[in-house]
Amino acid sequence: MEALSLSIPIIRVTNSNTNYISLGAATNYGSLSSLHHRSSSSSTRPFTLKKKKKKKTVVRVRAESEDFELKQVRDMAAAKKRWEALLRDEKIKVLTPKEAGYAVQLSNKPLLDVRPSNEHNKAWVKGSTWIPIFDVDNGLDVGTIPRKVTNFAMGGWWSGMPTLSFDNSFLPRVVEKFPKDAELIVACQKGLRSLAACELLYNAGYSNLFWVQGGFEAAEEEDLVVEGPVPLKFAGIGGISEFLGWTDQQRAAAAKEGWGYRLVFSARLIGLFLVADALFIGAQQIGHYLQEIRTH
Repeated sequence: MEALSLSIPIIRVTNSNTNYISLGAATNYGSLSSLHHRSSSSSTRPFTLKKKKKKKTVVRVRAESEDFELKQVRDMAAAKKRWEALLRDEKIKVLTPKEAGYAVQLSNKPLLDVRPSNEHNKAWVKGSTWIPIFDVDNGLDVGTIPRKVTNFAMGGWWSGMPTLSFDNSFLPRVVEKFPKDAELIVACQKGLRSLAACELLYNAGYSNLFWVQGGFEAAEEEDLVVEGPVPLKFAGIGGISEFLGWTDQQRAAAAKEGWGYRLVFSARLIGLFLVADALFIGAQQIGHYLQEIRTH
């Protein structure tokens, strides 16, 4: 079984406000084990900024960050054990993308797509129902902006993965759409978020759950009837890596398409170097110009 890095607790939905957990390219989903729809109070110890105690403040923030990372490791280990138990006991059944395609096309079984909007809007399975378990966090409040900056700096610029937050409406929307005895196929892009969704749904009383192992990324073109502007395999890529063609999906496509496909991305790489070189030379020229102004 593939390595799992996502932890989801038993969540009881109430009318309280969602306590969002930031997710992104540089983070994992282990932190969600602390999400029990409690009141919106932070789990980290509050700290205040005082000019005379800068060193202590830095040390304290660093310690809290290390504690949080350690907690994520523990949460992920616990999640892996829970998921392995659910799969081993066949409380959640496993389907390949091809088997899922047969079930959807020939038996008209419902397919629940739990991907965030940035992936779903690129490509989707015809006839599927889209209810994201995590979605793009578009908030611009004081607490969200630092998370977005951190996500971008820690890999979001390369992978194109935005900051994601748990969608509080996920479970109520699924319950409204599907009865709890429905044979429900659950899928995402790579198979991790859908497994987390299966755990949530199983704990909510759904007993006929089917998890698509490997997600849509493991599907071949003939497995599923797909709609959207890009191939289903490409829905989860983005950022600089997609622009340069340095993703696994694009490498596989290049192997099939040949040199014509590769030349496009080679030209982009050369163009990127030329732009960077031009910016560097321009910055040097501006520096020399400013220096001459000072001397005169």
